[in-house]
Amino acid sequence: MTDAELDELRHRLEATRWPPREVDPGWTAGVPVAWLQEMVEFWLSGYDWRAREAFFNAHPQVLVEVDGIRLHAVVLRAEGADTAASDAAPAIVLTHGWPGTFAEYLRVARRLADPARHGADPADAMTVVVPSLPGYGFSEIPAESGWGIERIADAWSELMTALGVDRFFAAGSDWGTSVSTELGRRHPSRVRGLALIPPLVAPDPATLDDLTPAESAAIAKMRERGTDGGAYSAMHATRPQTVAYGLTDSPAGLLAWLGEKYRQWSGSPGVTATDILDAASIYWFTRTAGGSARLYRESIGAVSAVLDDPHPSPVTVPTGGIMFPDEAPWVSERWARRRFPDLRVWIEPDAGGHFGALEQPDAVAAGILATVRACAD
Repeated sequence: MTDAELDELRHRLEATRWPPREVDPGWTAGVPVAWLQEMVEFWLSGYDWRAREAFFNAHPQVLVEVDGIRLHAVVLRAEGADTAASDAAPAIVLTHGWPGTFAEYLRVARRLADPARHGADPADAMTVVVPSLPGYGFSEIPAESGWGIERIADAWSELMTALGVDRFFAAGSDWGTSVSTELGRRHPSRVRGLALIPPLVAPDPATLDDLTPAESAAIAKMRERGTDGGAYSAMHATRPQTVAYGLTDSPAGLLAWLGEKYRQWSGSPGVTATDILDAASIYWFTRTAGGSARLYRESIGAVSAVLDDPHPSPVTVPTGGIMFPDEAPWVSERWARRRFPDLRVWIEPDAGGHFGALEQPDAVAAGILATVRACAD
């Protein structure tokens, strides 16, 4: 980013017009003024974009034209004593969601590509591809509609071909779960296995009279989320262009829109202020708040249908599930097996929420590696 763009951001943050303070307690009415003011001050005086930019640029990246748009991706080649030729190592594509960016998966990507540096077996090294979703960050915003999870999955398949990869694993969370699942469903001959954080499936109707405490809590939490926390999704799905103006014009407004989800959806130990500002800065500089919201208009109906379908069509690719305790939707292993009959790995870390790749990168990397081993062919 240019110095002029950084100066403009600073000017806009310093000129923020603040609303009156909330009268409801905590976060019940939305982002508290005090929290956002503290985050804006950190953006101004504590967060160093140039240092973060250098960190991101230390990861090899590509721009590849696929299906008429330029896709951005980090590509880390396998490192390790037994994988001197990285082409011989297994490959994986990691997909983020909203309000994330490619940066969300860099900790996991480094652990997978160079496990020896993180105290693990160098023989487990993988070639790791971390794309930016179309309309997110440094991938181009599509100029036409029709870029839902199915088309993105097809684009990922083409991206891997362009990178010289024939067969590969796929993993992801949020939108990345759905894109990865579609990869397995649409390209089963190429996808060696899925690591889903978590697998998406509706509760099994046959279990509703015999729910475990965790299953009962999960159903209640999803009902609460639907009534108390779904306004952002409805806005994205129905009026993404309208919401784009404020989010593209006001960095404080953008930070509130994204930051609420990082704050509310994370578990323990949570997401750091730097992680939140990485995402906000990337969305701000690339003007992709509106472009990212379009994916809800394209595909939230398909995802909702999966979460409501009492008789899901099976996804037959070998699968591993990583289910963090503070995630919503939370699914049990027996529910997941209804949609993913070849479920070979099921891991429930002790802590973590929706942003597992940021909160618990060791657990995510371990779950992915367990899936890769279980799906080896």
